[in-house]
Amino acid sequence: MKRGCIALGFCLAVAACTRADLDAITGPPDGGTDVVTPVSCPSPALQPVDAVMQTVQVGGDTRSYVLHVPPAYDGSKPVPLVVDFHAIGGTGAQWLGGSPYPDVTDPDGAVMAYPTGLAGPSGNAWNIGPCCVAGVDDVAFAKALVAAVRAMACIDPKRVYATGFSMGGGMAHFVGCHAADVFAAVAPSAFDLLQENAGGCQPPRPITVVAFRGNMDPFVPYDGGPSAVVPGMAVTFLGAQGTFQKWADIDKCTGSPSAPDSNGCSTFASCAGNVEVVLCTDPAGGRAQSDAAIAWPILKRHPLP
Repeated sequence: MKRGCIALGFCLAVAACTRADLDAITGPPDGGTDVVTPVSCPSPALQPVDAVMQTVQVGGDTRSYVLHVPPAYDGSKPVPLVVDFHAIGGTGAQWLGGSPYPDVTDPDGAVMAYPTGLAGPSGNAWNIGPCCVAGVDDVAFAKALVAAVRAMACIDPKRVYATGFSMGGGMAHFVGCHAADVFAAVAPSAFDLLQENAGGCQPPRPITVVAFRGNMDPFVPYDGGPSAVVPGMAVTFLGAQGTFQKWADIDKCTGSPSAPDSNGCSTFASCAGNVEVVLCTDPAGGRAQSDAAIAWPILKRHPLP
């Protein structure tokens, strides 16, 4: 099937997940110490499929996402899961056709999920606090999605990652801040942290962040500043360098970042928990997408502790 075409079928509600599945994602309900157990692969094994629509219940909403299971997946061993968030106004099905990740992650058998945001003032978007759709808990959606995929595919719970472009990059930052118990590392692009909620970014552990930015982005200024692109939901971006330094502070990185390499990537490498904070800047770039060939090797060497 051509990427971007949707094969309808096997919709799965989160209610189908067992308590053990959910505990593996969110921790046991009593807050006790997790017991490390081998991953039990679902049987029969999920078959490779380029794009299949799925749904999951989150609160009172039926949320949707597109699942991509690559040809290298055979269901016999745990593989990574990458959740890839679309830009404002998009859909998961649409973004599957534009994401740079499958070409790089498919050989590793990594499963990918492309969620769809709910409608806001400027179209489908993600709730990252002051913007860009109100009254929805998208962190809960992201966690429920992971639990649902784990119920049907052989996913390594320590190797779940998030990425996204533009507004989707904002959601990748947001789950890095608020769901680091589920997501091992994140790779946002074309978006920054916001002055309005950066103070609330307090992940329970250090987390690797690989960010991609273009220094001539017309919507998310590289140097930061106010934005009123979404009506009634004005925000103030920290800027690319400001976000880079903020994540370094959150991760208790020491020393100075490396000089930019040939790809424009600068790295704080001396951080708590041996994580990395990376900023890759395209000096001639506008809306910079992730370079998956750079991001994926960094992400996959940082599983959950």
